[in-house]
Amino acid sequence: MSSQAEPQRLTRKQRQEHTRRCLLESAGRVFARRGLTQASVDEVAADAGFTKGAVYANFGSKEELFLQMLDVRFARRLVDMERAMSTDEPPEIQARAAGRDFVEFLGSDPDWKRLFFEAALHASRDDAFRLKLQEHYAGMRARMADLLRARSEAGGFDSGVPFDQLATMIFAMANGIGFEQLVEPDAVPDDLFSTMLELFALGAAARQSSST
Repeated sequence: MSSQAEPQRLTRKQRQEHTRRCLLESAGRVFARRGLTQASVDEVAADAGFTKGAVYANFGSKEELFLQMLDVRFARRLVDMERAMSTDEPPEIQARAAGRDFVEFLGSDPDWKRLFFEAALHASRDDAFRLKLQEHYAGMRARMADLLRARSEAGGFDSGVPFDQLATMIFAMANGIGFEQLVEPDAVPDDLFSTMLELFALGAAARQSSST
């Protein structure tokens, strides 16, 4: 049951936003614990302290609730990434800081790895869900590409690789780290992802230099 008490004297819109926020937080807990297939809308509603009707008043289906929950969590990571990439430090230092922030996030939100791989597993078995996940994932990748493009324009950094492909590379590294931590956490040092991103940034810079 959610411990969040709804503030008093909220407007109708504020109440809706509060309900939606609570449902998304509960969805993360329930889906991580039970999986997308096994979890029910009733369980999510009960965890948040609402009725099933509240879920369907805000989300069209259990799958939509799951995807929106992923979007919210990913948006939080983009804020961290943008902060790390907005300093005056060289790209490799920014990359190391971004990697450190990501590892700290994984430590503070251990459900994320299970939720992300749960989405991938369900998509491999359900074509309709896979298409929806592709759409959401493409949006995440586009936002990451925009961050990389902004950093490039601010610092003159250009690897010669399209930004959407750079975003895909970073996602692949992050997903790989998440998988390794999930399966064999003791084999993944805390600074491994930071080192990967630092080497990635240095390699991109070297590629730029060699092409000029």
